[in-house]
Amino acid sequence: MDDRAAPPLNPGARGWALLTTALALLPLLLQLPRMLAGVFAAAALLVAALSWRRLVPLPLRLLLVATMLAAIYWQMGASPGRDTGCALLAAMLAIKSSELRTLRDARSLLGFALFAPFAAFLLDQGPVTLLLALAAVACALLGLQRLTDAETGTTPQPVALQLRTVGRLLAVALPLALSAFWLLPRLPTPLWGIPERVVGQPGLSDTMAPGQWLDLMADDSPALRVQFAGAAPAPEQRYWRGPVLTRFDGRTWTRLESQRHTVPPPVAATPAQWDYQIEYEPTERRELVALDLPLAAPDDTWLDADYTLVSARPLTALTRWRLRSSPPARFQPELPPALRQQALQLPAGFNPRTLALARQWRQDAGDDDAAIVQRAMQWIGRDFSYTLSTPLPGRHSADEFLFDWKAGFCEHFSSAFVVLMRGAGIPARVVTGYAGGTRNRYGDYWLVRRMDAHAWAEVWLPQRGWTRVDPTAAVAPERIRDTLEDRLARGDSGGGVMDMGARWLQVAQVGDWLRRNWNGMVLSFDARRQQQLLRSFGIERLEPAQLAGLFATFALLAIGAMAWLLARGERERDPLLRAWRRLDRRYARLGLGRQPHEPAGAWAQRIEAVRPGSGLAMLSQRFSDARYAGASSDLASLLRDLHRHRPQPGIRTGART
Repeated sequence: MDDRAAPPLNPGARGWALLTTALALLPLLLQLPRMLAGVFAAAALLVAALSWRRLVPLPLRLLLVATMLAAIYWQMGASPGRDTGCALLAAMLAIKSSELRTLRDARSLLGFALFAPFAAFLLDQGPVTLLLALAAVACALLGLQRLTDAETGTTPQPVALQLRTVGRLLAVALPLALSAFWLLPRLPTPLWGIPERVVGQPGLSDTMAPGQWLDLMADDSPALRVQFAGAAPAPEQRYWRGPVLTRFDGRTWTRLESQRHTVPPPVAATPAQWDYQIEYEPTERRELVALDLPLAAPDDTWLDADYTLVSARPLTALTRWRLRSSPPARFQPELPPALRQQALQLPAGFNPRTLALARQWRQDAGDDDAAIVQRAMQWIGRDFSYTLSTPLPGRHSADEFLFDWKAGFCEHFSSAFVVLMRGAGIPARVVTGYAGGTRNRYGDYWLVRRMDAHAWAEVWLPQRGWTRVDPTAAVAPERIRDTLEDRLARGDSGGGVMDMGARWLQVAQVGDWLRRNWNGMVLSFDARRQQQLLRSFGIERLEPAQLAGLFATFALLAIGAMAWLLARGERERDPLLRAWRRLDRRYARLGLGRQPHEPAGAWAQRIEAVRPGSGLAMLSQRFSDARYAGASSDLASLLRDLHRHRPQPGIRTGART
């Protein structure tokens, strides 16, 4: 069809198309990096404003495309992935409104816009994304109704009536959607591979470099939620162990590759044990955390030689793990020579002042390693401060921290402490993870945020083995300044659900509790939960083929019901005429139906003759005015009265003649 012959686009239909595009684009923009989201939103607003009265010039469209592609490349590089694909989709949708000239263009835009909220589900499956997607779908259905009215020349119905129609359409589709969610056989992995994200989710890494942790520690989004079966451990025991970093090149700490697939060493546990379940947010990585130390690895995970918990596959979705942990009484009391050498390794030419101090302390302490550790902790408690406002270190990072700044955060404390211990001949390493957590009083669980990321040290002591030492915790309370909590209170962290200050803490806890329930009821609905649902109906177990047959049965019933309801609705598209004919059928059941040749007024007079005071005369007059005289200003009220009107009983009836 030639565009010149297509019906033109009126302002009302154009407005609905643009509104649908904005609602569809919003959930996708919320999942993209802020810079990209800002560029795409600005481009969409510019194109919508310029194309309202005239076609956007081709050079400007090409410039916008080039700008958005450059922004995607700058933010994500040339690597393919979910982020890149979703960003390209958002960029195309942002300038798609520049082609709005005819009704056919508007229909094309509405259909294309619906890809955006579905693409957003590849990045996030939270309730906010779902609600925004439903709003976009409802607006698209409203827009399609408006386009149909514009094409046929029909006077548009009030928005309230159209919303009711859209609600009925969504309700008709709900049984099929629920049967697919509850009964479709659940697979442990998808049938097709989902590419990894180009922009990784914030989370623990297997490296630690100067300044690397500031972005993670400024992120107040959830990292994990923990439910204890019994009493929770004391604060000094709530260390969530992650990657252990042993290799040091003078600037960056990294994991030992030889430890990844080595059998973990023996550990003598203490009587105190904790049984708990972790809900771990996706990070696109394999590293997990566990309360220090885990006693065993759950299915699909393993413990490496450093007792770091590792998943068998990338954590691309919310996962749940059941664990038991206990603080160790002795942790690897016999240290292999190769590992001892690695835990004492220091690069040549770095931190001469720190090494000189370590040698002096060794001379003073003799063979007493614990005395050296205690002396370092006392020094930190007496002279050091905690702050996030530190410059990036130079070549001699430990020297600068220990002798010049004497202030920093966990990254500086743990790194310099381990260098000092190694200089004194004590095997030591950096352990990363999370510390602490906040109890949610509504759900009785503990929330650990990404800003709770922490680094501490482990030193190897004779007879005891690896022993946790947290030099950051040794800082005197009066020397703690410029903390994350201070920045959150000032609003320096960039925003987030937990960024509302103490006054809104209760609201934030309710919000996280709702999100956790959503995770449990929707995102964690797997094959095991599916079988539990069936057992509540007395069905012990169904095989995948039986589940598929049950789903097919319910799906056919749902589709049949949808077809029947839609067929009923298609008998008469005009809601006014449909309501009038429904009223006629009510009277026909009493033998007082309207004759095919009988006008509305004449029929009402005949009814009044046999049933005085029925009120039909007034309704018929209002119907005639709305139907033939164009008096449709009170159409909603007229439709409501037509639906509510019932023939009055107790009067003699007549018959059709």
